[in-house]
Amino acid sequence: MKTVKFLALLIFMGIGMMCYCIPGGQTDEQQKKRALEIHDRVLTVDTHVDTPYQLLNPEYDISKSHDPRQRGGKVDLPRMKKGGLDAIFFAVFVGQGERNAGGNRKAKERALKLFAAIHDMLKKHPGLAELALTADDAYKIEKKGKRAIFIGIENGYPVGNDLSLIEKYHQLGARYITLCHTQNNDICDSSTDRKGPEHRGLSSFGEKVVKEMNRIGMIIDLSHASDDTFYDVLKVSRAPVIASHSCARAICDNPRNLDDKMLKKLAEKGGVIQMCILSSYVKTPDANPQRDAAVKALRGKYKNFNDLSEKEQQAARREWHSIFEKYPQKPATVSDVVDHIDHIVRVAGIDHVGIGTDFDGGGGVAGCFDISEMGNITIELVKRGYSEEQVRKIWGGNIMRVLREAGKTAEIRTAARIPKN
Repeated sequence: MKTVKFLALLIFMGIGMMCYCIPGGQTDEQQKKRALEIHDRVLTVDTHVDTPYQLLNPEYDISKSHDPRQRGGKVDLPRMKKGGLDAIFFAVFVGQGERNAGGNRKAKERALKLFAAIHDMLKKHPGLAELALTADDAYKIEKKGKRAIFIGIENGYPVGNDLSLIEKYHQLGARYITLCHTQNNDICDSSTDRKGPEHRGLSSFGEKVVKEMNRIGMIIDLSHASDDTFYDVLKVSRAPVIASHSCARAICDNPRNLDDKMLKKLAEKGGVIQMCILSSYVKTPDANPQRDAAVKALRGKYKNFNDLSEKEQQAARREWHSIFEKYPQKPATVSDVVDHIDHIVRVAGIDHVGIGTDFDGGGGVAGCFDISEMGNITIELVKRGYSEEQVRKIWGGNIMRVLREAGKTAEIRTAARIPKN
């Protein structure tokens, strides 16, 4: 359960103290109090953070609160509680590497290492968090006053060419797979591969992957996928699909975002787009030639951040942070985030939008810089007239519905437990 202390904290933190009258006779402070009470009552779910890589650092303790502005990451368990976030999907992220037997083996090893790190963390902190495998789990864990930890896989690369691995990852707790990342893979085309399309959507193997995920009951995630891949998956999948961390292309013209036609088709399928708060997907960034040149050079130095060793990944992250400290980007705001939500609701409907921050993968906007400030999104939603029931759908109800629907297509019933080996 979230606490009254959390409400008081957010009300008096730096989110604006000016009182003024609003429709309905409430003052600004009364409205904020009501919003935070709603935030406390509803199940709040973030469908995508890249925090698991932090767990590989032996000096990082997720049970302690860290300073995100001192490279302490955007997520830890105390700040989840402070921000009133009940459930979160930890991404087992594997960057795209060589598409051969050796590359596939390394991708699988990397994925298993991250799964192990998540499970080890949960064993160390049983009083703070538990693994969630179903929608019901999330609600039960929330009632215990703990954080519910779901797992997703970002990039289908660790599947390699072996469909049996999908069931293995499901047994380890994965409940969605993002089919690709920034480059094409053996499953499908990416929205951002500089070489352009390879399969013109899903590959023939990718169709088998989608059908196998349906059979097992895993959610198919289309963030990062090309438009052709998006439409191919909607034709093949028997279950609703999601975009775990994407925005509206009509507001920010980025290939990672979904256009209005895609939003409507996603809704027709019963799916959900989880609003990403990575600033450059929310609002087109101001031009900065020096920063752009530095980023381009860094990508060249680290092979576009693909197929890196653990040591190389840590070095690349440090240098990336240094570039943006030297050439800061004007961030989008919570208001900009809710502009996207407003648009998605108008186009797709209230049942087809949620939140997927991409914290620790670049996510963070002014007013919601880390996980401790999640209540500010609810404040903005309530300010714009969203009801408690609508907020409940956005924050968790919609994605939990899709998780249940994915389970209904399953032709097998994988035991809801983690194998000992």
